[in-house]
Amino acid sequence: MDYIFILPFFLILLLISFYIIQFLEQKKIREQIFELANNTLELTPAEFMEMRNKSFGGKGKPLYSSNYNFAGVYILHNKSKNLFYVGQGKQVLNRVNNHFFGRGNGDVYADYKYGDQWTIKMISLENSGFKTLNELERHTIETYDAYRKGYNKTRGNK
Repeated sequence: MDYIFILPFFLILLLISFYIIQFLEQKKIREQIFELANNTLELTPAEFMEMRNKSFGGKGKPLYSSNYNFAGVYILHNKSKNLFYVGQGKQVLNRVNNHFFGRGNGDVYADYKYGDQWTIKMISLENSGFKTLNELERHTIETYDAYRKGYNKTRGNK
């Protein structure tokens, strides 16, 4: 008869423990993403284009070196509206470039074209601690709340 009272208490304790562990794991991942982003160069679109033109082939077709055009995620921050867009690419420099020439997220391009101020951060998958681009992107979208309060239309790929 005592087991009837102990079992619900035990199940509630188990459920609370599960949520605490899950919360701590999510907090650890957010801290990891912020650390990765804070340890990368932050560029404006103009600085990005200048770097691209000087370092990777100049005018015309971009001739990005495979050493620089890495697999990773990028964080586009609309500083004027404090909104984020997170994306991924096997050649991240090409993907970032596309957004500022109208071949990416249409809302990002429209806000850029109409004069909003932007910054760009890029995180390499290599040495990030994540196994796949999808995993890194999904956690970065969540960290920057880019789905609920940003430009992302999905929570990322599974």
